[in-house]
Amino acid sequence: MSREAAYRILAEIEQGAYANLALDEYLDRHDLPLPDRAFVTETVYGTVRYRLKLDWIIDQLVKNPARLETGPRVLLRLSLYQLLAMQKVPPFAVTNEAVALAKKLFHSGTAGLVNAVLRSYLRCPEQIKWPDCAAQPVEFLAVVYSHPRWMVKRWIERYGFQAAREMCAFNNRPADLWIRANTLKISPDRLAERLKQEGCMVEKGRRVPEALLLKKSPAIGSLPSFQEGLFIMQDESSMIVSHVLGPQAGQTVLDLCAGPGGKSTHLAQLMDNKGLIVACDVHEHRLRLIEDNAARLGIRIIETRLRDAAGTDWKPGEEYDLVLVDAPCSGLGVLRRRPDARWRKREEDIKGLAKLQARILDNAVRLVRPGGRIVYSTCTVEPEENGEVVEIIKRKHREVRSLDLNPLLPYRVEDEQEKRENALGFRQYLPFRDCMEGFFIAALEKTC
Repeated sequence: MSREAAYRILAEIEQGAYANLALDEYLDRHDLPLPDRAFVTETVYGTVRYRLKLDWIIDQLVKNPARLETGPRVLLRLSLYQLLAMQKVPPFAVTNEAVALAKKLFHSGTAGLVNAVLRSYLRCPEQIKWPDCAAQPVEFLAVVYSHPRWMVKRWIERYGFQAAREMCAFNNRPADLWIRANTLKISPDRLAERLKQEGCMVEKGRRVPEALLLKKSPAIGSLPSFQEGLFIMQDESSMIVSHVLGPQAGQTVLDLCAGPGGKSTHLAQLMDNKGLIVACDVHEHRLRLIEDNAARLGIRIIETRLRDAAGTDWKPGEEYDLVLVDAPCSGLGVLRRRPDARWRKREEDIKGLAKLQARILDNAVRLVRPGGRIVYSTCTVEPEENGEVVEIIKRKHREVRSLDLNPLLPYRVEDEQEKRENALGFRQYLPFRDCMEGFFIAALEKTC
């Protein structure tokens, strides 16, 4: 039952469905026992994440791989993932269940093919020939770590082979579950104790005082502390951004790309729920998420507006003390959070995103008052979307200058190289260097 469930979800993803949405929708419709839900989640996400590696194996074990239909290929991927990554699942069970499912879904010939491929792999896994690491570094990382070749090539050229390898390995690990204590209602220490009483294993954040890492937890929505609005899910790297913007009680703040509200609600906390935050987004459903989060957290100073951050219809004279641009981006710094995201990205999209980001940041300069601060952030590691966008805006707006990040960060910077980078006014966080999600942050001031 659980393997068939995983297969049907994977088939939907193959047709274009988003992995997280397809999985959630299926689990909502079917009342599976908790162990089965865990199995389905692991096999779906793992199979999607390692698609290229699994296809590499399949193509060496099937006589005519180009003629292999999508359905049988998906079933073989699902089965091989279990053999490769799920050591507690007996190989005979994987093979027997796959053959039985093939008989149900396809015809006897396909069942025979599935049986032959899986047994051939089990007899001699060493028969699979992998790309040579030294002679084919791009192909090696792309196949073994299952990433698009264009992505791997960019990272090797920029960071070198070993760093690119660590980046790929990071993307294949399970994502950490970070939460932000709602300091309007409870301190981080008290929340940590409360969560332990509710069955969680908790660690304090390393860089942000409000950050807590849940090492183990029941379903988040079932926790009384969540229902009472004592915390919100937000990555620690994302929390750094609001601290750098540094809002004070009573100020006016514009969040240009605000949905689903993690940073807007964090800004409200730092402002002690006093002042005004105008939270804009181009999608109505994301505005509703902001409103729902604010209501649960007890935040009253956020005003949502349906606005295009890159649009040209902003009112002349409309000014704010602070402006946050958490820009739409390629998301290549947070690939481990969406297993299918790596396969949806295209290299040619980066240039278009950079143009969009520049338009949004240009609006931010026009909307911040003289002496006001702008923070620009993305969750990508691509220079075209990060430092290059900032430099374009600084050349266009001579009244804009970079701010030293060191005194603005919520943690003490000990590393001398990081201090030097921060002093330039922007910072590229990298998984292989900073042991956290890849993201970019820049602080700017409008001088006149």
